[in-house]
Amino acid sequence: MRAEPQPAAYRADPAILELADWLGAPVPAADFPSTTLRFRNDRWDGAVGLENLSEDQWINHFGRFAPLADNLKQPLALKYHGHQFRVYNPEIGDGRGFLFAQMRDSAGHLLDCGTKGSGTTPFSRAGDGRLTLKGAVREILATEMLEAQGVNTSKTLSVIETGEELWRGDEPSPTRSAVMVRLSHGHIRIGTFQRLAALEEADNMAALVEYCLRHYPGPPAPSDAPGRDEPALQLLHQVVERLADLAASWMVAGFVHGVLNTDNMNISGESFDYGPWRWLPKWDAGFTAAYFDQQGLYSFGRQPEALHWNCGQLAIALRSVADAPPLIAALERFGPLYMAAVSRRWVWRLGVKSAGPERDATLVAACEAEMRESGIEPEAFWLRHRGGKNSSGALEGGLADYEPIAHEDSYWTDAEPQSLLISEVESIWLAISERDDWQPLHDKIAEIRRLGAALGEPPAPEGHT
Repeated sequence: MRAEPQPAAYRADPAILELADWLGAPVPAADFPSTTLRFRNDRWDGAVGLENLSEDQWINHFGRFAPLADNLKQPLALKYHGHQFRVYNPEIGDGRGFLFAQMRDSAGHLLDCGTKGSGTTPFSRAGDGRLTLKGAVREILATEMLEAQGVNTSKTLSVIETGEELWRGDEPSPTRSAVMVRLSHGHIRIGTFQRLAALEEADNMAALVEYCLRHYPGPPAPSDAPGRDEPALQLLHQVVERLADLAASWMVAGFVHGVLNTDNMNISGESFDYGPWRWLPKWDAGFTAAYFDQQGLYSFGRQPEALHWNCGQLAIALRSVADAPPLIAALERFGPLYMAAVSRRWVWRLGVKSAGPERDATLVAACEAEMRESGIEPEAFWLRHRGGKNSSGALEGGLADYEPIAHEDSYWTDAEPQSLLISEVESIWLAISERDDWQPLHDKIAEIRRLGAALGEPPAPEGHT
C-alpha cells in the first residue's frame, strides 16, 4: 500500500530569507473580489501541520495571503532566466506566482508553498497574473494522477475561486478565475542558476549551491566521480539522478508534460507547473501535448532528451564555480541512470520481480512493441498484464516467466483502469462550468487515490531509501 503523508506539527522555517535580497522581489498579493474554497488537499495539509485551520482561516491564508505564523512576512516572487523551447530568455521570473511560506514536514524536509494566479509581479510582462479556474482544476487532476503513478510531483494544496472574469485565447471566454497553492520541495529552478551565471554573480551562485545541498540533500556522488567532494559537483550529480528518474517516471506513466523549459525544471527533481499536459491515448513517441509545439521538441518520446539537455544547461551555469571535465562526467551518468530507472519502474507497474538488467530491458522493449501494435491505452495495458498475466503476442514467452508480486488489492480485478485522457478532463470541467457540479471531480480524485493505494510506493534507486 502507498504510504500516507505523515502528520506533523506546524514548523515554520523561512530558510529562503538568507538568499532573498538577490533571489526574489517582495510583492503584494492581488485583492480578489471574492474567495470561495474549491479544493483543500486533505492528504497533505496535515503533513505540514495545517489540518486544523478552519475554512475561514484557510481562505485568509491561501486566498487573501495573510502570513502564516513565524513565516514569510511578505510573498517573494523569485527571479530566474531560462531556455524556452531552446531559446534563451532573460526576461522571465515569477509572473503570476510567488513563494508564500516554508515549513518542515515530520521527517524534517523543507517544503514550500508557492502560488499560481496570485496577481502581477515585476516579472509579469504583459500578463494579468491570474489563473483560470479550469487551469486550476486541470492541475489538481494532473498532480493527483502523477502522485498515484509514483511520479515525484508537486502537490496541489489549495484552489480558491476568486470571482473575476478572465479572457484567454485558448479556452471559451470570459472564464472563471482562481488562485492555487502548490506544495513542493523547493522552487529553485535550473533557470535560477542560469540567471546568476548570466549576471556573473559567482558568490551568489556558490551560496545557492550550498543552500540547495543543505535543504534538499541527496546521496553522495559515486566514489569514482571526479571532483565528487566539490559542492557544485555534488549538486549536479544529484540533479542528474533526480531528472533521469523523473524522465523515466513520465515515460512509464505515459505522461507528456508539454513544456520542458529550463525555468520549469526544479532542482529537487519534482515535476511541476502543469499547462498543456496529456496522458497518451496510445503508445506514440511523437505525441505532443502543446498545440504550439509544432516541431515536437517536447513530444512524449523526446522527454528524456529534453531533461538531459536541461541538465547540460545547469552544468554550463555551474562552470562559474566548477571545472568542466567533472561536470561533463556527471552529465554522462544520465543515460545509464535513465535506463535503469525505466526498468525499475516498469517491473513495478507490471507487479513482477526484476529478473536482472538485461532481461528487464528486453521485457520493456517487448511491452512497448505490444502497445504500439495493439493500440492499447497504457493504463489498460498495465491492468491487463498485472502480475504477468495475459502474456500473448510480443510478450509471449517473456512476461510469463516473471515472478509475480502479491497484489491482493481489489483494484486489480476492475474491468477498466483509472486513466486520465483529455475527454474525461473536459467532461469533469463541463460539469463545473455548466452546472457548478464538483462531484465528478471529487469522485475522480477518490478513484485516482485508489489506484495509488493499489500500486504502493515506487521502488527507490539502488542505494537510496
